[in-house]
Amino acid sequence: MAVLAAASLLGTPAFADTWPSKPIKAIVPFAPGSATDQIGRAFAAEMAKTLGQPIVVDNKPGVNGMLGAAEVAKAAPDGYTILIGTNSTNAALKSLMKQLPYNQDTAFAPLGYMGSVPLIVAVNNDVPAKNLRELVALAKAKPGNVTFASASTSQLVSTEMLASMAGVQMTNVPYKSGPAAMTDLIGGQVNLFTADFAVMLPQVKGGKVRGLAVTSTKRSPAIPELPTVNEALGLKDYELIAYFAMFAPAGTPPDVVAKLNQAINAAANNKEVQDKFAPIGFVVEPGTPDALAQRTKAETAKWAKAIKDAKIEPQ
Repeated sequence: MAVLAAASLLGTPAFADTWPSKPIKAIVPFAPGSATDQIGRAFAAEMAKTLGQPIVVDNKPGVNGMLGAAEVAKAAPDGYTILIGTNSTNAALKSLMKQLPYNQDTAFAPLGYMGSVPLIVAVNNDVPAKNLRELVALAKAKPGNVTFASASTSQLVSTEMLASMAGVQMTNVPYKSGPAAMTDLIGGQVNLFTADFAVMLPQVKGGKVRGLAVTSTKRSPAIPELPTVNEALGLKDYELIAYFAMFAPAGTPPDVVAKLNQAINAAANNKEVQDKFAPIGFVVEPGTPDALAQRTKAETAKWAKAIKDAKIEPQ
């Protein structure tokens, strides 16, 4: 036993020195084409340059990101499997699900925060509401008649929170992916969809759907003509933004965490990455693993309150 213990003590620094010695798998728990996928792939490409090994992106969508997150939670803690996490997987799921296949608070080692994007509230072009006030009036006139799509936690909670704060009732239509929900919004199968800029902005700018408001507390430079939800409805406390961060399985060696954090921050500071995603309202915020741990704690509490206030029952 003593020999084994000594060997494992000696093994960790040597492992960290040679890490990474093979490709790394980055699991994106949402569909190809989603904001998480687009941003995750751009970061992975830059991180591969810093780390000297390819990072292979693997999409595992389903259950608001839970399927992909569960796979990382049970992976070996060796730095070769990482999660492109979001507010869905690492803050909100705990309050949305009665049971998770992992302990959200202890299953992951925080690696680094990537950045955030606001969402756009939009309706199908045939919906007779030219602004958010008119949409609320429509929903008040016929409770439950207005349908809305959701394929992620931020999409679901942002709309339920809006309905709750505006005092209206709308009917949720769940989707497996943001792009699929977008197709149905354009086609008129659903009336409303609140989604990140990556999915929504091109369709709003192309006139395929009608944008009504942004979910941040300030207007976005990417589409300054859209008011915030607070401005549109005369509210004060409405805010919901989607964010992205990377995590590894709990127990990943600290030296490996440090190397991954360095690579994440280098990608966040890369001007090409910043310029590429500025049009979708993406704001980078490099930081330490500890800063991400603190943020995750605060965000978990914030989302628990938002989900409770929106009267969303755990599934």
